[in-house]
Amino acid sequence: MEPRTVETGSAPDALLVLNAGSSSLKFSVFVGDEAPRLYLKGEFQELSTHPRFSARADGARVGERDWPEGTQLGHEGAIDYLFEWGRQGVLGGHRVAAVGHRVVHGGTRFSGPALIDAETLAELEALIPLAPLHQPHCVAAIRAVSRTAPEVPQVACFDTAFHRTLPHVAQAFALPRRYAEEGIRRYGFHGLSYEYIASTLPRVSPGAAQGRTVVAHLGNGASMCAMRGGRSVATTMGLTALDGLMMGTRCGAIDPGVLLYLMDRHGMDARALERLLYEQSGLLGVSGESSDMRELLEGSGEAVSEALELFVYRIARELGSLAAALHGLDAVVFTGGIGEHAAPIRERVCREASWLGLELDETANASGGPCITMPGSRVSVWVVPTNEEAMIARHTRRVLQAGAQGQMTTPESLRE
Repeated sequence: MEPRTVETGSAPDALLVLNAGSSSLKFSVFVGDEAPRLYLKGEFQELSTHPRFSARADGARVGERDWPEGTQLGHEGAIDYLFEWGRQGVLGGHRVAAVGHRVVHGGTRFSGPALIDAETLAELEALIPLAPLHQPHCVAAIRAVSRTAPEVPQVACFDTAFHRTLPHVAQAFALPRRYAEEGIRRYGFHGLSYEYIASTLPRVSPGAAQGRTVVAHLGNGASMCAMRGGRSVATTMGLTALDGLMMGTRCGAIDPGVLLYLMDRHGMDARALERLLYEQSGLLGVSGESSDMRELLEGSGEAVSEALELFVYRIARELGSLAAALHGLDAVVFTGGIGEHAAPIRERVCREASWLGLELDETANASGGPCITMPGSRVSVWVVPTNEEAMIARHTRRVLQAGAQGQMTTPESLRE
């Protein structure tokens, strides 16, 4: 994908969206002026062990490659290959005008998308301790693009920004004030997903968009957000992406005394606790088998059943808590990989929450909705696909259009 400078306010040819994980790099290319539309998407997997690349456009495979086992491609190698692959004509004449990155943590500094310069990058690096599984890889991808395509502007889009509307009481922890002053507070995550749902709900259900709605983003990472009129007023995640719901490999909310016990009884230090809480717990830890909901729903055994029961219990319990924060409930929205595709989980959650006035329509739920409650249900329940990549593309376009007149390029200090 050939780099280019951009005239601010002009119509960029294409926008590249990157979502960097620890061993993966997902990418999407969007084209179009006012409403960017998906042109192609793909991913790199197992970047440091057995790299694999695939890309699709309109459902057809347009790129594929495997590297030998043991190859350490890394994010830099993946981005080098991606740009070179793009130069071979697969973009149909479109050239990339900007790169938008999903960045998990924006701290107190970033309340919206930001053009990346050296100062911004330094602030993102300083936030790594708050998102150790995600932030380092976002930073690595940004640096890789700046080396491969230094003329291309980059935009950071934050998962925390949507929750900046939380009232102070919903942000605060009951700790001495000096810790709050250094930024220890509830930030919330999955904001790009929630923002997309908020932008889509007026077309799906005007009542849900305007009313008191809880959105459940359920996937390998899982959280819930209480919205009033499309604005976040409470959420289940906190300072980090560990809090709240049980997840694929993360435990969710836990008594802090458990951590003190593990430190005293088992001699665990901060890094050992980090591995336990981020990588070894959740569905994987309880089931002892898998973090993949599809596999667990097809599985059997007491441990698997307990994992599923606990997953549903935590969602239903948090739903009650968020309804209390909203002083009532008008609608629930399921989204994310599990929320959109796991009908048995949606059914079990709705059964647990029937006391709130949810009357499930089993046939509609089995077919995926979008509305999965009976016509007379006091609380409506919806299945709405999310699209974080589209939200990032929209933000990236807006940042370019809102820039100063003249040529916008990546600052010189990022080209090192």
